[in-house]
Amino acid sequence: MSEFTHFNDQGRAKMVDISAKEETVRTALAKTSITVTEEIYKKITNHEIGKGDVLSVAQVAGIMAAKQTSNVIPMCHPISIKGVNVEFEWIVNDLDYTLCISVTVKTKGSTGVEMEALTAASITALTVYDMCKAVDKGMIIGETYLVEKTGGKSGDFLKKEK
Repeated sequence: MSEFTHFNDQGRAKMVDISAKEETVRTALAKTSITVTEEIYKKITNHEIGKGDVLSVAQVAGIMAAKQTSNVIPMCHPISIKGVNVEFEWIVNDLDYTLCISVTVKTKGSTGVEMEALTAASITALTVYDMCKAVDKGMIIGETYLVEKTGGKSGDFLKKEK
């Protein structure tokens, strides 16, 4: 395990200097989910939520979040995002209605896009919650995690399956 690099000589927080790092193509895939009631599932899939098309709004919110990550994560570098893709998949088992959210972010630069993908996934789920909370506030946002990342000095990462 490498040393933490976000501390200066006084032990205080600093933004890491990435000016000497090589620019490479970097990608990250993050996932999360939100479990909803049957009523919310039906209202989302039938476009009956009063605030609008839930998945379209959540998708745009996720893309916007990826682009704004450095504004809310203090040590995150502002980077030029080259692409963001937000995808949805419903998993319905008995009385369990779970919307799986996958976000892929891509750049060509000196630092990775893991934080952008994770932030986008989180904001996408939170937007679904916000748009549906009038129907039921008991929705559960699931685990948010990095699935894989490519590029950069640290190499590629692929989450091991349980």
